[in-house]
Amino acid sequence: MNLKVIDFKLISSFKKLLFVVALLFAVPAMVSAEPSDAKAEAGKEGKSFNAGDMILEHVSDAHSWHVAGDVSIPLPIILYSSNHGFAMFCSNKLENGAIYNGYKMNGEHIVVANSDGSTNTADTAKLWDFSITKTAASIMLSGILLLLIMTAVSRGYSKRGLGAPKGIQSFFEPIIVFVRDDLAIPSIGKKNYEKFMPFLLTLFFFILLMNILGLVPFFPGGANVTGNIAITTTLACFTFIVMMANSGKTYWGHTLWMPGVPAWVKISILGPIETLGIILKPFTLLIRIFANMLAGHIVALSFFALIFIFGGLWGHFAGYLTSVFSVAFSAGMLLLDVLVSLIQAYVFTLLSAIYFGMATEEAEHH
Repeated sequence: MNLKVIDFKLISSFKKLLFVVALLFAVPAMVSAEPSDAKAEAGKEGKSFNAGDMILEHVSDAHSWHVAGDVSIPLPIILYSSNHGFAMFCSNKLENGAIYNGYKMNGEHIVVANSDGSTNTADTAKLWDFSITKTAASIMLSGILLLLIMTAVSRGYSKRGLGAPKGIQSFFEPIIVFVRDDLAIPSIGKKNYEKFMPFLLTLFFFILLMNILGLVPFFPGGANVTGNIAITTTLACFTFIVMMANSGKTYWGHTLWMPGVPAWVKISILGPIETLGIILKPFTLLIRIFANMLAGHIVALSFFALIFIFGGLWGHFAGYLTSVFSVAFSAGMLLLDVLVSLIQAYVFTLLSAIYFGMATEEAEHH
C-alpha cells in the first residue's frame, strides 16, 4: 500500500515536471508568431529583429490594447481642432498608415495630414487630443475595480458592524489597519490623521492595483501605467496640493523663517534651500515609482528578447534553447516586480503621510 502511494506521488511529481518543462518551451512557441512575422517583414526591408523597438513598444502608451497575436482592441480617438472641429472614431481607422478624416498616426501620435499624406505641422500644433489610450483605459479600469472592491468592503461593515470580518472584508481590513496604524498615525499624529486617511488609502490601493495589473501579461493587464512619468507626476502633484492646502503657519515659519537664525542667513542661504526642498518633495515621489516600475518592465522584456536575438543569430534551435532560461528569468523578474509593486505603493503612501505630518505640525508650547 505504501509503495503504491509512493509510486503515485512520483508519477504526479513527474507529470508536474513535464508540464513545467513543456510550458517553458510552449510559451515562446505561442508568442513567436508575432516576432517571426515582424522578422519576416523586416527581412524584406533588409532589417533584423530590433529588441529596443520591441521593448519601447511594450512600455509605451498606445491607441489600441493588445490581446493576443494579431488581435488588438481599438480604443476611441477624440480630437478637437479649431480648423476641423470635433472628431471621434476608433483607432483602427488609422492602422497601417491610413488617413481618416484628415488625420493619420505618426508613431503613437496623431497628426493632421495634408492631401498628399504629409504632416500639416501648423494644424497639428493646434490639435487637442483627448483620446482614450491604453494607459487612460487602464486607469479607468483600476478606478472601477477599486470602487467595486471598496463598496463591497463597506457593505460588509454595514451588515456586520464591528463584528468579525468575512469574505473580501477580512482580506482588506488588515491592510487598511496597517495603513492607519503604521503609516498615518506615526507620521501625522492621532489628532490630524483621520482627515487624510481617505486620500492615503485611495493612493495606496490605486497605485498597488495599477502596479499589479501592469504585470499581468495579457488583457486586461499589461499597461505600463506607473512607468509613465505623466501619471506619477499627476499623483505627486495631488500629494503636493493636499500638503500645501493643509499647511499651517508653524510649517511655513520653520521652513522659511527658522527661529534663532540670523536674518541674512535665512534670506540668502536657508530660505532658498528650503524653498527648493518644498519643490523637490513631489519630484522625489514621482521619480522613485516611475524609475522602479519602468526598469522592472524593461529588464523582464530584455530577458524575453534574448529568445529572438539568439534565434536570429544561430537559428531556431538556439532560440528554443535560450527560451528555457529567458522565460524562467522573465518569470522570476515578474515575481520580483510584484514585491517592488508593494514596496512602491508603501513608500509613496508613507512619504505622502510624512509630508502631511510636516505640514500640519503644531508649535510646541512649554
